Amino acid sequence: MASQDWLEKDFYKVLGVSKDVSDAELKKTYRKLARQYHPDSNPGDAKAEARFKEISEAHAVLADPETRREYDQVRAMGMGAPRFTAGGRGQAGGFEDIFGGMFGGGAPGGAPGGARGGYQSADFSDIFGGMFGGGGFNGGGFRGAQSKGRDVTATTTLDFVSAINGDTVRLQGVGGKPMTVRIPAGVSDGQKIRLKGKGEPSLDGGPAGDLTLTVTVKKHPVFTRDGDNLRVDVPVTFVEAVQGATIEVPTLGGEPVKLKVPPGTPSGRVLRVKGRGVTVGGASGDLLATVQVVVPSHLTPDAAKAVKALAKALPDENPRDDLIARARKG
Repeated sequence: MASQDWLEKDFYKVLGVSKDVSDAELKKTYRKLARQYHPDSNPGDAKAEARFKEISEAHAVLADPETRREYDQVRAMGMGAPRFTAGGRGQAGGFEDIFGGMFGGGAPGGAPGGARGGYQSADFSDIFGGMFGGGGFNGGGFRGAQSKGRDVTATTTLDFVSAINGDTVRLQGVGGKPMTVRIPAGVSDGQKIRLKGKGEPSLDGGPAGDLTLTVTVKKHPVFTRDGDNLRVDVPVTFVEAVQGATIEVPTLGGEPVKLKVPPGTPSGRVLRVKGRGVTVGGASGDLLATVQVVVPSHLTPDAAKAVKALAKALPDENPRDDLIARARKG
């Protein structure tokens, strides 16, 4: 169940933030970590992928104010709860940790109708009413306490564009009943979305459990995601790289945009198109275009002569000299 999972996981520690972190700082920290550990930035790194999923799970819980409040309450009760053990006759067992602090010592067991530890015929209805949602204490047990339904998990797969723009998907809910779920724009691969009340119903009239939906995002043939940025490899000719040029670069779901390639641009240089990345929460990332200089595989005789003439005209230098020297220094 989610409550047990929450007891075992410190999501604040996962993200490296304090418990009083603001929403803005939480979002900023998550984006930084997501960019650092995203599988696209760490291909083949299983540890980075596991860390990314751990970060996404923590953010999914803490980013929702209501979910975060519930998580804090579960953690507060779980960390401070005493261990209840069965006591023998005249032995308080684990309850003395609670009642000792509340009434100055003494346990509820012992002589019937008597006073032990400084209290007598205590009315527990207020105590247990607050702990168990209004249920009173009635000698033989708790009266009116209702349990939450069991939490469930599900998975769904989206194409790259749908994940960026957001989408509505249909799932098979509890008992085979179909349900419609709205996936927010900018969802990332491996991200978990918590849907309150979409889990199994309670057996005794309490609230329904929750549904945790894990999203898998298909790869795009051209674009990859880097946090809120999109990356694309753009081929340019040797002449365009040497002399400079204005080229067209594709965008996700839109018309190509013009991008200026400065003279002397080497292969591997990254050029930025502002605001054409992923939009999350009203803020947009950028499109990062990596230049790939294309070398012609076949030359005409005249072209081959021109290349030889160019080689003679260029300075006589070896661009690998510095690389070799640094390698030798170790």
